[in-house]
Amino acid sequence: MRAVVARVRRASVTVEAPDGTPLRVSGEIGPGLLVLLGVHADDVGTDPAATARKVDTMARKLHELRILRDERSCADSDAPLLVVSQFTLYGGTRKGRRPSWSAAARPQDAEPVVDAVVAALRGRGATVGTGEFGAQMAVESVNDGPFTVLVEV
Repeated sequence: MRAVVARVRRASVTVEAPDGTPLRVSGEIGPGLLVLLGVHADDVGTDPAATARKVDTMARKLHELRILRDERSCADSDAPLLVVSQFTLYGGTRKGRRPSWSAAARPQDAEPVVDAVVAALRGRGATVGTGEFGAQMAVESVNDGPFTVLVEV
């Protein structure tokens, strides 16, 4: 699993119709973390216990990541997280000009993992907004810093 995590002053996700018309805001936060979360095909193997460990590890890392002001985390500052599924984090670009998506988990396999990370964060007491899996979305953010890191488990 891979996450691009940005410290933000605010962020929101608007679900759009196929023609790009905004339909509704599915999640928004004030100061906190915007998390673009990608699931690798190997994250959803035949060992559910291994997947559950990765989910718990990712949730813990995101919640306790000390990149907010004064080296604080969402866990100790009650800052919210906005989690948006992002299969393109596993786009392969080594060959040619068209990315390959073969490393990304299939949508039907990735969605439960993304949902599990969100549930694990909420289980830790975090306030979590989300995008809508598989939808066309407009993600807006005002980065703070800017401060962005890559988290992998």
